[in-house]
Amino acid sequence: MSLRCVFLGLFLLFNVSGFVARAAPLPPEVLAVLARAHIEPRSLAVWVAPVGSEAPRLAHNADQAFNPASLMKLATSAVALDVLGPTYVWPTPIYLDGELRDGVLHGNLVVQGLGDPSLVVERVQRLLRAVQQRGVKEIRGDIVLDRQAFQIPAVDPGAFDAEPSRPYNVRPDALMLNYKSLTLNFVPEAALKKIRLWSEPALAGVTLPPQVALSEGQAPCGDWRSLLQADWRDRTRPVFKGAMAWICGEKSWPVAYADPASYNARLLEAAWRELGGKLSGKVRDGAVPANRNTWWTWSSPPLAEVLRDMNKYSNNVIAHQIFLSLSLAQQGVGTWEASRALVSERLRSQAGCALESLRIEVGSGLSREERLSAHCLAQLLQWTWTRPWMPELLASLPLAGETTVRRLTSLAGRAHLKTGSLDNVAGLAGYVEGTQPGQRWVVVVMLNDPKAQSETARAVLEALLVGVLRWPPDDSMAPAASAP
Repeated sequence: MSLRCVFLGLFLLFNVSGFVARAAPLPPEVLAVLARAHIEPRSLAVWVAPVGSEAPRLAHNADQAFNPASLMKLATSAVALDVLGPTYVWPTPIYLDGELRDGVLHGNLVVQGLGDPSLVVERVQRLLRAVQQRGVKEIRGDIVLDRQAFQIPAVDPGAFDAEPSRPYNVRPDALMLNYKSLTLNFVPEAALKKIRLWSEPALAGVTLPPQVALSEGQAPCGDWRSLLQADWRDRTRPVFKGAMAWICGEKSWPVAYADPASYNARLLEAAWRELGGKLSGKVRDGAVPANRNTWWTWSSPPLAEVLRDMNKYSNNVIAHQIFLSLSLAQQGVGTWEASRALVSERLRSQAGCALESLRIEVGSGLSREERLSAHCLAQLLQWTWTRPWMPELLASLPLAGETTVRRLTSLAGRAHLKTGSLDNVAGLAGYVEGTQPGQRWVVVVMLNDPKAQSETARAVLEALLVGVLRWPPDDSMAPAASAP
């Protein structure tokens, strides 16, 4: 059965009687697509309602707890906006543990991490440049990193999916610098018969080979990373035992650094020296000295801006930093347990979610254990619409046809949607603009099935969304809210 038939069936189903006053079951056409994909209806959860209405137009398995994957970021986003506020900024205080004379600090420079998710390499460079512009040119001591604001247990970065080199598996850190990752850049130079290699950022004590081997013949490019055979057993001198074909063109490879514990020190030392700063000691972990006042404070972009980076690109590292920052802001230390309790309480007390529909773990969806029901997620979206910070959350969501929902061209420009994707999990949730002026729908669709990542399964999600777009207004329900 074609996707066109599914759309037509949905359109006819909700137009035969003009209006539907109660929640409809899954349309037969959608059931047929599920059968074609060999997916049981119990694997699908759906909730669709007009914005501003508690009465669903379509509900299926809506109160069953499903793995939401990255749809969980909607909960973290909403609670962060409600608890911290859209203008919240993360401070990174700097302390001078010694006397500063004529550009020379006779002692240690102390950097205190308080969870800032935005300290990518460009901002780290700006922070260090600001330190130098404020008078510190040489440090006759150490650069000390205070990372105590998050109190979380150590976890193997490969524990989730045995892929420790994937940047999304980087563990949270109160001082998170550049997601503890490198971008390896491969530039073919056919005339010289070599592939030039360089990385961003530079890390002190880490030496990459200047080039990798050029493969002979027409080597495939589809799995070029595997063909390079990267070996990181020596974390300071990685080697590439394989080769790359020049016809693959320029390539970039983001990787989590193989020794995350040393990443901050390596990055800061390299960046400080690149800017012309002198350092007689080393970069090490430590604590803010007692009875020292803050010398200067670096500030992050506001939360609303950080949420756009998190949601539009489904960044798990940012999500974990924000999630732990919730308990840090309220209790003075960030822990998984306290943030879980805080988010769960808000979802129950403000969004009205049932306790049995919730299981919060890390706030990002990068978990096999996190659970939300479609009804709970829809209640969250309805509550969000009533809050003064609603425009900030809406603006953070990908627009259909772009970024993580770029393939949803049938709704291009007419829906703000968060995606969720894991092995065995696919989902979409957000706001869909209807055909009538001011008409908007809250839509949640989740699929938990071993075939969830197949194209046929994803067609079910798109069919439901496009069907919603074609529905007429329903005067028997509460009127939809106006577009913001």
